[in-house]
Amino acid sequence: MAGRPGAGPALALSLVLVAIVCGLTGLCYAELASMIPIAGSAYTYTYATLGELIAWIIGWDLILEYAFSNMSVSVGFAAHIVDLLDWLRIPIDPKWLSPAFLPLGLQDLSGKDIFASGWHFGFDIPAFVVVLLLTVVLVRGIRESARTNNIMVLVKIAAILLFIGFGTSFIHGSNYHPFSPNGFSGVLAGGSIIFFTYIGFDSVSTASEECRNPRRDVPIGIIATLIVCTILYVGVAAVLTGMVPWQSIAGDGAPVVNALKRVSLLPGAHRLHWVRLFVLLGALVGMVSSILVFQLGQARVWYAMSRDRLLPDVFSSVHPKFRTPAFATWVAGFLVAIPAGLFDVGTFAEMSNIGTLFAFVLVSIGVIVLRSKDPARHRGFRVPFGPVIPLLSTFFCVLLMAGLPAITWVRFFVWLVIGLCVYYFYSRKRSEFYQAK
Repeated sequence: MAGRPGAGPALALSLVLVAIVCGLTGLCYAELASMIPIAGSAYTYTYATLGELIAWIIGWDLILEYAFSNMSVSVGFAAHIVDLLDWLRIPIDPKWLSPAFLPLGLQDLSGKDIFASGWHFGFDIPAFVVVLLLTVVLVRGIRESARTNNIMVLVKIAAILLFIGFGTSFIHGSNYHPFSPNGFSGVLAGGSIIFFTYIGFDSVSTASEECRNPRRDVPIGIIATLIVCTILYVGVAAVLTGMVPWQSIAGDGAPVVNALKRVSLLPGAHRLHWVRLFVLLGALVGMVSSILVFQLGQARVWYAMSRDRLLPDVFSSVHPKFRTPAFATWVAGFLVAIPAGLFDVGTFAEMSNIGTLFAFVLVSIGVIVLRSKDPARHRGFRVPFGPVIPLLSTFFCVLLMAGLPAITWVRFFVWLVIGLCVYYFYSRKRSEFYQAK
């Protein structure tokens, strides 16, 4: 993500901006989740508030959002595997550890080209394998998945705190000047690019049916996720861009551990060699945790849409032993794993962001619509200040969408057109509301 407008020392500012927007949207999610505690997240909410066609659009959009988010994280996971092998001094041919398409090429720490920009013969095997392994975990059941995820989250937080604690001693103030090299437009564009890192709270709501007390637990989970993530993200961004010049992490799939590697070679910084290992292991565990949650969310969206007869019934079939939507989970796994071996993290992140922001817009509008259509319905949580927060959420999400590249908009509209064709020629005819002429 580095190398994009606003990805320099102002990254912390971009994160704060995104956190504010997500905070507004998160409140909207919390209200709808407390009213409609059913699997499917934004898809289910829009089905209940804006009708079947809009629900189909948002469900199709959520498939894009979760798939591309996990492709991004999977490619980042592979980049950290490369760093781990480097730390262990195990040589492996890089063509099996990097995507087949590299728009910026691939360079070593000295800046020497390993691969030129464009296509090369190879496949990102770690990115492919990690997705399929976690698919097996998800097929086995939510209990095993949740227990595993809790452990991984604790390890991830420990690694982040370790990096912040040791990295603070190696901050150079000169790296913060200029603080915002591309002005506010750079901050806005940076926020648009890194937005997908915040979609975890959307995943919380996709599994609301499996909570013990969803009307209480889901709103608390969403808001707590935003607060904790913002504090940790801003801390990492501030320390990282203070340790090394922001240009040095441009296009890097593992910027934190590579920054530690660069600094550890300096006099008096040898202790960072071991810090790098612990942070590296924590990052790997953290990315496994993220992939697990996003794959869970994606499979539940397939399941919810199939249950409403907008997709084939096989997607809502449940495994006879594990009681999970096994077919939907396997489809989601291969949908992510294969592209993750072929393409770079930047393209995936941009596509995920536009899908996420579009979903947030519809959820925010859904709060306003449902307040008008069904004001007497019990709400375990209410967004304060009436329609003000949903309107602000909608405005800022659209503003961030405007900061994305034009090609991302083109790809997004192509995806929506494909989805509308599927709906018109197949899904609407299976719907319970369909009336044949």
